[in-house]
Amino acid sequence: MGTNGSTMLEPLRQGLPPLDPAAVSNSASCALPARLEAVREARQFTRKTLGQWDVGDRFDDVCLVVSELVTNALRHALPSSARDTDEQDAPVRLHLMRWTSRLVCAVRDPSHDGPVAGDSDDFSAESGRGLFLVDSFADSWGWHPLAGTLSGKVVWALFLLPAGPVCAE
Repeated sequence: MGTNGSTMLEPLRQGLPPLDPAAVSNSASCALPARLEAVREARQFTRKTLGQWDVGDRFDDVCLVVSELVTNALRHALPSSARDTDEQDAPVRLHLMRWTSRLVCAVRDPSHDGPVAGDSDDFSAESGRGLFLVDSFADSWGWHPLAGTLSGKVVWALFLLPAGPVCAE
């Protein structure tokens, strides 16, 4: 494919593709506390939710991407003062939305800074690969700042889902 790291991550600042909110067939969200253990909670929530929805063979892809997006939000988008705060204060929120042939996972956090890919080309490294994994497993992704009374940003990933019975096109 020959895609280098800089062009791979170019679509960062883009809003979601036009998806009619009225056509959402399923949606679910959960608030996540400012603790790294919340990544496990996000995975469990995602597995339980996807288990109720028909997402075909995208189940593992979505779970992996949710883990990466939540990890990035907790590691990089929270001020250090927000970590280990009161359990009631949940600055990160995971949203899962399913249309007939698409699923979006979106993670909201309080930072205004866009996500930045690690500059490591070492794919055996333990960190710094999150956005490369998101780019590899999601069909598209991006981020946009929140507007109105909410501050921060949303980082989203979109997955195309199998459309029921296979038919020739």
